[in-house]
Amino acid sequence: MNGKRLKMLREEKGLTQKDLAEKLSLTPKAISFYELGSREPSGDALIRMAHILGTTTDYLLGNSTTKEADQKVGRGVRIPVLGRVVAGIPIEAVEEILDYEEITPELAASGEFFALKIRGHSMEPRMMEGDVVIVRRQDDVDSGDVAIVLVNGDEATVKRVKKQEDGITLIATNTSVYEPHYYSNKEIEELPVRILGKVVELRGKL
Repeated sequence: MNGKRLKMLREEKGLTQKDLAEKLSLTPKAISFYELGSREPSGDALIRMAHILGTTTDYLLGNSTTKEADQKVGRGVRIPVLGRVVAGIPIEAVEEILDYEEITPELAASGEFFALKIRGHSMEPRMMEGDVVIVRRQDDVDSGDVAIVLVNGDEATVKRVKKQEDGITLIATNTSVYEPHYYSNKEIEELPVRILGKVVELRGKL
């Protein structure tokens, strides 16, 4: 990682280390480490970072002198923004397409993706109403990941997943308003509670 290039591009975009960290679901300290060259980002973080800054992974790594990403039509991969998901009290997931978002070819090659629009306030301040999340379709996530979860088969919600031996807990960021909700392994099977995918990127729309 070329830390000087990262810092230059971030400042050109008018982003603070905190701003960039929030877009990547990282800490400002991690961004500082990257810019100082004392730590390397994961491959997934590098791809998302390049997309946010309008550059290429090769440029950030110091392997290319071409700063600008190729913006020709067709370079980005379009994915559908599906019916709104409530970040709070689950509601029925609407399968209609509201809009489209573009992701990089590199990210698209790593799995199947869709996007969902946030509604509600349970994931504030990180995820605000109207924001769009990019989701990698997968039926399991690691404990601590933010996921799209279906409850009762037809209700979708955005929550952080905490795994336990006897079940899972779905946790909102705004716990002062929305208390964590625990589901036993039996409830997971019978309701059911099913993970649809992992949130890999947040795109603020305000």
